Parts: sequence; structure tokens; C-alpha cells
Amino acid sequence: MSVSRIPVAWGAGLLACLPVSALASAPGGPDLSLAWVVPFAGILLSIALFPIFAESVWHHHAGKVVAGWTALFLLPYGLYFGLASAAHLVAHAMLAEYLPFIILLLTLYTVSGGVLVEGNLHGSPALNTGLLALGTLLASVMGTTGAAMLLIRPLLRANDNRRHRVHVVVFFIFLVANVGGGLTPLGDPPLFLGFLNGVSFGWTFLHMITPVAIAAAVLLALFYVLDSWWYRKEGVEPVDPTPDSPLRFRGLFNLVLLGLAVGAVLLSGFWKPGIRYEVLGTPIELQNVTRDVLLLAIAGLSLWLTPRAIREGNRFNWGPIEEVAVLFAGIFITIAPAIAILRLGEAGHFADVLRMVSRPDGTPIDSMYFWMTGLLSSFLDNAPTYLVFFNLAAGDAHTLMGPMASTLQAISMGAVFMGANTYIGNAPNFMVKAIAEERGVAMPSFFAYMAWSMAILLPLFVLLTLLMF
Repeated sequence: MSVSRIPVAWGAGLLACLPVSALASAPGGPDLSLAWVVPFAGILLSIALFPIFAESVWHHHAGKVVAGWTALFLLPYGLYFGLASAAHLVAHAMLAEYLPFIILLLTLYTVSGGVLVEGNLHGSPALNTGLLALGTLLASVMGTTGAAMLLIRPLLRANDNRRHRVHVVVFFIFLVANVGGGLTPLGDPPLFLGFLNGVSFGWTFLHMITPVAIAAAVLLALFYVLDSWWYRKEGVEPVDPTPDSPLRFRGLFNLVLLGLAVGAVLLSGFWKPGIRYEVLGTPIELQNVTRDVLLLAIAGLSLWLTPRAIREGNRFNWGPIEEVAVLFAGIFITIAPAIAILRLGEAGHFADVLRMVSRPDGTPIDSMYFWMTGLLSSFLDNAPTYLVFFNLAAGDAHTLMGPMASTLQAISMGAVFMGANTYIGNAPNFMVKAIAEERGVAMPSFFAYMAWSMAILLPLFVLLTLLMF
């Protein structure tokens, strides 16, 4: 048996144990078994474990693994609930959630890859702190992936004569690849999922600006102190392999395209013409179709107008976005039963989880939502984790933005901030690690990185708990 088929075999054995009542019940009914969640959990565990224990296998067969788990869910689902129900589920997952999600990521990734920063600066503590602060601000505008890909190479060039560089990249992951994306739905995938589910653009900014500002200020101050200490400790600097030279920016017209992408997303939030279409039972609203078409057009313009030399200078390729597209196609389909069970509340099989984050009278414990969302986001991808707790809390954006605003804030903070706890918590983390290692930085192992995050981030999250909840 090939390695790529092993997870399917595990899951098949579990699904075979489904009780008849669960298989015969309607989707979302009170007897819906937890076994239906196995394929979703299988995809998330595959994402977490394969890159650690079988990286080459995952690199070549990730799509097969995800396709296997997805088929393991859809085939029994279609058999017991009917092909029409399965088609409706896939249509809703793809048209209402997956396509808007991946189109936004594709556009931000494409446009940011068209801006090239040439030249080199001196990697002093002041400059490094300034670059981290700039990246933190840009992350909410061009996404954590876009900001990280734009700035990691200039930061590495600036510090290529430093003996102590690991901490620079680690804090870059903390700030630019995670915390900085917390201000807008453009910044981090979980917040965009919230936007797709009805959370307004303005609500996210107003309720996340305080925790993002606190987290960023603490991390930037700590970084400056640590970098200054290591800078003084290094003494005489070795010869700089890339001597200082003025910075030059190429492809700046992509920043205009980035502004247009922000406008397209805002348009879909404010323009409500009331026109909708039905596709396999899935309502598709005109403003969302318009947004997605505009985003694709913006990505196409970036590809057309950006000289090839600029993208080559950035070592731009489609590999990262292709991997994200494949993984999330399976995630958005297989997460459906988990959401259905969560919406059952105390009547569903996640009642124990609900009791952990709720008081006896049913009111939410915001601090527990923060930590539970965050801890799961550390080891699973933070986007589906956000969606799970969004539905666990209420599943309704108007309720969560109104009387449960503090709970939605806690979920948003946990998903965005604690994605920095491990390399696998957020997609840009591994991308930054790989680029740094290409440039000769001896990045810490999976567990050594966790030692960094536990020592630095966990005390910060305790502070945020005390201040915010």
C-alpha cells in the first residue's frame, strides 16, 4: 500500500463503524455521527504531520492524500443521503465559500509578487525593527502571505552579514506572517471567511485594532531589545556579502492594483443590489460575483503588465498557491458535517466542547474561546479552526457582531495570533522558513521553533487575556 493511501484506509475503517441511525438520518439531524468528521480531521492531521515525518511524500502526493480523504467523505455521503444532497453540498462549499476564498488569496499573491525591492540596507536593530513594523502594517492590506513574500528577502539581505539572524526571522513570522494580518478581512484567511459569512469589514477593524496594537507593540519592543543585545555581542562585523546600496522599487503599479483589490472587497460589503442567482440550490449574490470577477481581472492585469524580470527577481512561482488551492478544496467540502454537528449545540456530539467554552447557563466564556481557537489554530490551519468556533458560538454574523461581539473578537484573536505558535499554524510560516533556509539561515526545527513561541508568545497571550477578557 502506498503512503498516500494509508490515511484513506484508516478513515474507511472508521466510517464502516457508522451506526445505521446516523447513516439514515438527514444531514444535520440529531443522530449525525462524529465518524462523518473523520475525513476532515484526516486532512488537517495530514497537513500537520506529513511535512514533519514524510516531507518528500507530502510534497509529491499531497493532492492524492486530500483527494482520498474527500472521496472517503463524498462517496458514503452520496450513498446514504443521495446524489442530489451531495451535489448541493459540493456546490455550496465551492461556490459560496471556496472560490471567493481562493480567488482573494490568488489575487493578493499575484499582485504582491509583482513588486520587487532591490538594493540593500544595513541590518541594524533600528532598521530591522522598522522593517518588521512596516510588514506588520502591510499585512492587513496585502495579506500576511503578500507582505511576508514582499519583505522577507530584503530583510534577509540586510542581515546577511550578521551571525545571529534566527531571531529576526522568528519575529518576522510572529509579526508579519500572523499578528499583522488581524486588522482586516484581507489580512488573514480566517477573517476573510468571517467576511464571507457576514462579518463586516468595519467591525473587524474596530474590534481588532486594540489587541493587534498591543501585541505588535510588545513584540516590536521585545525584538528591539533582543536584536540590540545580539548586535552588540557580535562586535566587529564580518565582510558584508551584499554591500549596502540604495533601495529601488520596481513594479510599483502593482500597489495601485492592490488598492483596486481592496476596493473590490469593500464593494461587495457595501453594495447590496438584492440580485441573486441559484446554482444547484446555492444562492449566489451579484455583489459577490462582481467582486470575484474584478479580483481575477486585477490578477490578470498584474501578470500582463509586470515584466518577467521582476517576477524572476522575486523567484515567483505558483507552487505555494497551488498547494493551498488543493488543500482547501478538500477542507471546505469535508468540514460540512463538523459545522452541521456544531450547529446542533447541546443536542450534538460536540456538546462537551461547547460546555468547555460556555457557562452552565449557556453564555460564552470569551477567554476559553480565545484559547481553544488559538491552541487548535497552532496545530491545525487557522482558517478552518476559525470557521469551526464561529459556528460553535452562534454561526450567525449578526448575533456575533452584536450581543456576542466579545466572543467573535476572542475567536478572531485566537485564530490570527496563535497561528504563530508553530510552523503549521498559518500558511506563510513555512514559506518564510523555506526562503530563510535557502539564504543560509539555520532555522530552528519544528519543536525548537515551538520553544521560541512558548517563551515569547504564551506570556503575551496571557497578558491579552487579562487585558481583553
